[in-house]
Amino acid sequence: MPDAAASRRSGGAAVARVIERAADVNEPEDKAPGGVQSIGRAFAILEEVARNRQGIGLADLSKRVGLHNSTTFHLVKTMVSLGYIRQLKDKRYRIGRPLFVLAASALDEMEMISMATPVLEQLSLTTGESSHFAVRMSDDVVVMARTPGPSKFQLTDRVGVVRPAYCTALGKVILAALRPEQFDRYLDRVELKPLTSKTIVDRQRFVQEIEDVRASGVGFDDGEFDEEVRCAAMPVRDFSGQVIGAVGISGPVWRLSFQALQSRAKALEAAARQLSEALGFAAETEQV
Repeated sequence: MPDAAASRRSGGAAVARVIERAADVNEPEDKAPGGVQSIGRAFAILEEVARNRQGIGLADLSKRVGLHNSTTFHLVKTMVSLGYIRQLKDKRYRIGRPLFVLAASALDEMEMISMATPVLEQLSLTTGESSHFAVRMSDDVVVMARTPGPSKFQLTDRVGVVRPAYCTALGKVILAALRPEQFDRYLDRVELKPLTSKTIVDRQRFVQEIEDVRASGVGFDDGEFDEEVRCAAMPVRDFSGQVIGAVGISGPVWRLSFQALQSRAKALEAAARQLSEALGFAAETEQV
């Protein structure tokens, strides 16, 4: 199986072929600001097709990008031949799967961390608490990035720490995004061990907890992993609309009451939205 670097090289070569063929279209080689005019036109078409998730016809596409039908047709034909645009039976155009593969292969862990860090820094400044970004790792979650808050007393959780999903706010958010059959298999595999007196260990109660997270879009940990710590988290989505992780805040119970945690929900929501957008998610993206 090719590694991520090989996938990126392959994807990059395919994009280079799109650009090369786009430049070969019978159009004048006028230089537009930033590059060959045909290249700009090709990417304008690609972006417009991507915005129309139900597909778009040639005439409408040409009108929106400001090109003649024949020019649009030749550029689109090149991208269809490479798979980056596909044509439906009713002649409408949609984004092709190779574009998603290319985007996914380019999004490695280091890039996610670099995107998450400034978002977490701002979240910590706004809320005064430690901020975290975590992703799923098997039946647990792993903290990929974190920033401390400005207060003198801060939690010392380190990057790379692995936590159970069932008793953390970050984990609950990620579990809430699983399909029903995936969640059922998770429950069959994992023992809900009491890590504190507040850990939810009753299966039915835990199922209800996840349903509440799914409905509200926010997960809470009220001393369930560490009796002295409260947390809240919200989902982070990628370009396809899938939940790939969660962003959260945490603080000591004596400073961060449950009401105070809820009052920071807007700041947390803004951070989750900002990071999702950085990863390519748009509000109108169809969620999978």
